Order: sequence, then structure tokens, then C-alpha cells
Amino acid sequence: FSFPQTITGNFANVIHGLNANHLTDQVIQRSKRMILDTLGVGLLGTSTEVCHKVTQYSKIYSSNISSTVWGHLDFRLPPLYAAFVNGVAVHSMDFDDTWHPATHPSGAVLPAVIALSEAFPQKKKISGLDLLLAFNVGIEVQGRLLRFSSEARNIPKRY
Repeated sequence: FSFPQTITGNFANVIHGLNANHLTDQVIQRSKRMILDTLGVGLLGTSTEVCHKVTQYSKIYSSNISSTVWGHLDFRLPPLYAAFVNGVAVHSMDFDDTWHPATHPSGAVLPAVIALSEAFPQKKKISGLDLLLAFNVGIEVQGRLLRFSSEARNIPKRY
């Protein structure tokens, strides 16, 4: 499959062509460290007031497909809302990772990747390596979108 020869199409072709063989040992080790850090910050963030508010708000949504809400054994949410609540938990203490230009890559990517991975049927579960690939593709997409953005280049000047 090939996307049209536009900037967006070329970007999509690069992303579509990535596979687990592109993950070097160094990338795998750094990714694991980023994931562990994000999970730790996210679990700490589940105790914040803003996380409690978005959790209460999200309880009104239900689905026959559900994903884990970190720090809660008593209920699950549809993947979209589980990713939302877990992302808020990660970022609520503002200790999640960052890079230049200013963004918090793992807090946006990891909750979505985990929520989606849980939504797959049992017979189609993804491997740990697939999860690392999805995480890195998400980080790559975010980084490239920042590079393409003229707004992102001005972020440091606004602080």
C-alpha cells in the first residue's frame, strides 16, 4: 500500500513502513525506561484532584470494549476514556517527560497505546515488542508533527 506523493502521504508512508526490526537495542532500552517512568508518574497522578474529576466525568460512558483505568481495580472504561483519564493522570503532576520544543511525548502516547492494546480480542493480543513499536511510532509522529509546526518553534519564546 502506498499513500499519495504529498508531504502527508510521504509521512504516512514512512510511518506505515516501520516495523519492530527498526527498533535498535538502544531505542528499546530507552523506550522501556520512558514507559516505566510514565507509568510511575501516572500512578502518582491518580491521586490528584483533576484526575478524580475526569474519572468521575468519564464514568458516564460505557462500552462492551473496555480498558484499564490506572489505580482502579473496581471499574474500566471504553478505550478512548481510559486513555483520557490515564493521560490526565500522567500529566497532572507535570513530572512527565519532555523534550524541545516543549511537549510531553509519553503522557500523550502511552495511555492511548495501552488502552488500544487492551481493546484487541484475546486471540489477537499484541506482543510486548508490538507495544514498543506502537509507542515509538507515536513518539515519532509527535516529534515530526512538532518539526512541521511553525507554532511549535515559537513555544520557548512564549515562556
